[in-house]
Amino acid sequence: MTDNRFSRRSFLRTWGLATAGIIGGGALAAPGQLLALSEPLDPGDPEVPNEEVARILKNLFGDRPIRKGHVSLDMPAVAEDGRVVPVIVESDLPMTAKQYVKGVHLIVDFNPDAHLAAYHLTPTVGSVSISTRIKMKRSTWVRAILETNTGEVWADYARVLVSLNGCG
Repeated sequence: MTDNRFSRRSFLRTWGLATAGIIGGGALAAPGQLLALSEPLDPGDPEVPNEEVARILKNLFGDRPIRKGHVSLDMPAVAEDGRVVPVIVESDLPMTAKQYVKGVHLIVDFNPDAHLAAYHLTPTVGSVSISTRIKMKRSTWVRAILETNTGEVWADYARVLVSLNGCG
């Protein structure tokens, strides 16, 4: 009588070869490719926000145009730990009694709370330079948006790849 079941040895040999193929194939891929396979990517254009971010921007700035410039968002391209991602926001706009930056907003697409931070400034600050750390749930766009007392809205964007989820 012939036994058609796999022996323990043949099962382990087959499973081991399959595992080696999967691991070996992954080792040949670039780290960014492995990350891309593990999570869906958002659209590549930061000026085309998702529904949640579009709602936040509409509530904050109405129909005013958001123009790129006068603000610098400095962040790592790859955040090894999404629980602690450094952010530096700076601006070359004047901070005088007649013209100044009255608000800085940090918006992180696809975070549980996308409107992550709001800073309210006065001309006595001197210059706009904010250094902080944020939490990021996944790889996505980060937006630094400045609003002046005259109603102008300026922005800068950074696409950050998150290796380790920071929002649980």
